Amino acid sequence: MKLTYRLARDGDIPAMADIRSADWGTPDFWQPRIRGYLACELHPRHAREPRAAFVAVSREQVAGLIGGHLTRRFGCDGELQWISVKPEYRNRGVATHLLHRLAEWFQAHNALRICVDVEPGNQAARAFYAKHGAANLKPHWMQWNDISRILHP
Repeated sequence: MKLTYRLARDGDIPAMADIRSADWGTPDFWQPRIRGYLACELHPRHAREPRAAFVAVSREQVAGLIGGHLTRRFGCDGELQWISVKPEYRNRGVATHLLHRLAEWFQAHNALRICVDVEPGNQAARAFYAKHGAANLKPHWMQWNDISRILHP
């Protein structure tokens, strides 16, 4: 399975919405939110510009996505907004590659302290973030003190 990773494009938004809706909501719920987020028209609390989203692509089909933005929330520099991978591509390193792309973007924007909202009961997500150096911040939040460390372990 050959995957490429690149910045998300407007044409990727329907596929991104389909992937997000597999975990929660519907594509009709996610399409305007993703489009508005990327256009900087919808703003998570304390969000700052710029923002970025990356996709993993296999045979011209989006297999996974990650998005993030600069922030002031909880004294962080950036926030991982979403990460989702199609079930058939999970446990193959796709999420790790996506996380590295976003970490490179954060580093290029001098954003090292990064937070992520994650349900306390979502043990798979919490274990993934912890494996990559995130620590508990609050019951619903984890953080990296320096996300660039995942790029150079």
